[in-house]
Amino acid sequence: MKKEELKNLINKANKKELADIVFQNVKIVDVYNGQIIESSLAISNGKILGFGNYKGKKVIDGQGQFIVPGLIDPHIHIESANVTPEVFGQLATPHGTTTILADPHEIVNVAGMRGLDYMIESAKNTMLDIKYTMPSCVPAASSKLETSGAVITAKEIKESYEENMTYGLAEFMNYDGVINAEDNVLDELLVSINNNKQIDGHSPSLLDENLNAYIAAGIKNDHECTRVDEMLQRISRGMYVYLRYGTVSKNMPDLLKGVTLRNSRFCCFCGDDIQSVTLKENGHLDESIRVAVKEGLDSITAIQMATINTAQCCGLKDRGAIAPGLKADFILVDNLKDFNVNKTYIDGILVAQKGEYLLEVKNEMHGFSDLLETVHLDKFNSQQLKMNITSEKANVIGLKDTSRTLHLTEVIKHTKDNDFDYEESKDVIKAAVIERHHKTGNVGLGLLKGFGIKDGAIATSIGHDSHNIVVVGTNNKDMEFAVNELIRIQGGAVAVKKRKKLAEISFKLGGLISVESVNELIKNQRKFNQICHEELFVNKKFDPIMKLGALPLDVIPKLRLTDKGIVDVTRFKIIEINA
Repeated sequence: MKKEELKNLINKANKKELADIVFQNVKIVDVYNGQIIESSLAISNGKILGFGNYKGKKVIDGQGQFIVPGLIDPHIHIESANVTPEVFGQLATPHGTTTILADPHEIVNVAGMRGLDYMIESAKNTMLDIKYTMPSCVPAASSKLETSGAVITAKEIKESYEENMTYGLAEFMNYDGVINAEDNVLDELLVSINNNKQIDGHSPSLLDENLNAYIAAGIKNDHECTRVDEMLQRISRGMYVYLRYGTVSKNMPDLLKGVTLRNSRFCCFCGDDIQSVTLKENGHLDESIRVAVKEGLDSITAIQMATINTAQCCGLKDRGAIAPGLKADFILVDNLKDFNVNKTYIDGILVAQKGEYLLEVKNEMHGFSDLLETVHLDKFNSQQLKMNITSEKANVIGLKDTSRTLHLTEVIKHTKDNDFDYEESKDVIKAAVIERHHKTGNVGLGLLKGFGIKDGAIATSIGHDSHNIVVVGTNNKDMEFAVNELIRIQGGAVAVKKRKKLAEISFKLGGLISVESVNELIKNQRKFNQICHEELFVNKKFDPIMKLGALPLDVIPKLRLTDKGIVDVTRFKIIEINA
């Protein structure tokens, strides 16, 4: 800030000069004291001057509405919405989100630093303040367990800090590497520690001494809690806990049972993975606030968990509250229970009103057309799907409503040549993860229970976090057809039955992101889900693409499937199909 700017701010704050804009007839949510202040709010040059008896060049009647600090998401993946950063801003700001800390490890797993460069460029075209954290785990755990499109080391992390590309280190998913002090893991941690960068956590099921070791490594937050005891252990050790409420992972209501007036300041809301249709129809952190209040949480406490708590956790000293000198990021809502966002201001500029983004959306490629061809596979053959089941029982991945899976042992029927033989009554289907980055020919084969599909196949290029192709089905021919269709459209999702395509969605950018308009994308998402549920009988509790996309996620217990085989996450080891 220049001296003249500071002088101007001071003079307007003490009313020696007129404020640029004054909001009258408003109720200001004071997140510091946890109270409501009825006063006027003055802003100038994108900053808050203060509240009091101000006069301004422009006066806006707030009509008795509440002014709430702009909502801040400390951990989210833009690619999970299958849209560009620019379009994500179009979707999120009407719901009151003004700042996000985005982890772009989906596109970086596919395209390396080239992917990060694209995300940064696209973010320049939205008023939403997008701060990127540097992906720490590319691949998520180890190259011994899966094949990613790129490998990120301490060298790339350091360069991203030196070039001011990233705000901190994204979720450290390789918790096994941390607690065992693996050399390359220490390098990544140290380059962040020595540059005074925030390190985000990801430590499902870690407790006691293992959790102590993880936190001692400089990791101070976690979004993977699913139980109250996990949350309380983390808070007692100085961690902030992010309570998720996304499209699939909705841990927040359960965790609220452990939130008290004494520990709520260490709790924040986050979305993690949210689809576009969820953002459009339900909302973002505004929905978290609504759900939390419905669950019995005090409304101002809920707002604190979406604003000041997050700002303080993430070191965002210039936002998170309505106070002199802070960024003029705020929203107007009718009441604090229904929490319907009527207007969103960022840097004092009205960017969204009544559910609509007010600025132009260009959604251009910005010279990154090479990212439109990232499915590097030749024609796929069904012979690559043949299994070798030689025992009566097999290790099977069981699905749950949460992001975690089960390790099941099931009696399985097989053909004369030892391939899997589908039986509808058992709800067990074949699954495969096909490497799509380097033409290695890797095909990991496994069995999946609980998905519900009764005929046909579904293939997708969403496969966290290396994003190889995931295909499931009741027969090899439909699975083959689905994979080849996916190769043809260069990423997305395909639903097939009797060698006939029933539905598809195109995610051509990196195999992750749609280049269509957001309204067209949402229409296609609805149609795809409907066909999967009604014609293929996929479990209606599951979003087909997001549920299959989590199948290769080899850092969340218990069993996962990657291009290298079935992974026992509790031991970080590849296991055989035969039990």
